[in-house]
Amino acid sequence: MASSRIHICFLLYFATLLNLSSCYILPENHVALFIFGDSLFDAGNNNYINTTVNYQANFWPYGETFFKYPTGRFSDGRLLPDFIAEYAGLPLIPPYFQPVNNKFVDGVNFASAGAGALVETHQGFVINLNTQVSYFKDVEKLLRQELGDAEAKRLLGRALYIISIGSNDYFVRITQNSSVLQSYSEEEYVAIVIGNLTVAIKEIHKKGGRKFGFLSLGPLGCIPGMKVLVSGSTGSCVDKATTLAHLHNKALSIALQKLENRLEGFKFANHDLYTSVSERMNNPSKYGFKVGNMACCGSGPYRGQSSCGGKRQIKEYQLCEKASEYLFFDSGHPTEMANRQIAELIWHGTPNITRPYNLKALFNL
Repeated sequence: MASSRIHICFLLYFATLLNLSSCYILPENHVALFIFGDSLFDAGNNNYINTTVNYQANFWPYGETFFKYPTGRFSDGRLLPDFIAEYAGLPLIPPYFQPVNNKFVDGVNFASAGAGALVETHQGFVINLNTQVSYFKDVEKLLRQELGDAEAKRLLGRALYIISIGSNDYFVRITQNSSVLQSYSEEEYVAIVIGNLTVAIKEIHKKGGRKFGFLSLGPLGCIPGMKVLVSGSTGSCVDKATTLAHLHNKALSIALQKLENRLEGFKFANHDLYTSVSERMNNPSKYGFKVGNMACCGSGPYRGQSSCGGKRQIKEYQLCEKASEYLFFDSGHPTEMANRQIAELIWHGTPNITRPYNLKALFNL
């Protein structure tokens, strides 16, 4: 697919003079997609790193609906970036660590399940945001080598950069008994997370990034895994997680507005994931779901225990017959059906849900 959009020319004479094997002439309207973040975006990077099954989804029944085999995506099928790539006319964007000969002209996926904006979040088991950005810098160098400075600058300036980060930073604070984490107030902790994200955005901007898409945090306190982990079987949402999500989303909105004023050419789409997921949890039938508060795959109350696939600590699990009837596939991740609906809102949603731009508007800028 990529070859149909990219004209490759072999200039033997100039290759000899300039030590180049080939050159690429990208179509004028070509837009690449660079993906950063956590399990909502990870297309399989954690398959290739030294980690544990807690941060992997490369086993059945993950992937059962669309791919018919586990790819490493935390869903029964495609993720949000897969649909966004489709809407942008791109192929599926491969994980950075996938062993293929990728020229990166369509973009690449750096996301890692379990990752956070903080280096300390699940340290040693995931690829944190700072490291993801360092890999992007390596890709930027390769693109300049492949395309030349002018063409690489044009590609990077037109590209979309989408980021989903923060949930794991707050899960760690809530679930781990750490005196260091608890030494900060909630507001201070959120400020550190947003500060790290801001640094990452600025680094991408330095390398040419101009058009960004962000997910705010969803209703963390109400997902099946959080309710089981903290509240047991009472069914109530976890107030601590809900508060942190609200604080994060407010701080993110303020930070993005500041960046828009300070960074040359910076434009963004910020999707209100809290509202889009809450709507579907509270009114599942309105959106074509039968179940909005329980996972398709897992065990315990709401199938909220992270046992899907039987490879983690808990080996027994239940699996629903039809994933598309559920909002959640496992204890904390949407089904492909839900991902498609949310991706549509990110792509061409109105300003009440994705603002100030949607990704389609950014794509066409």
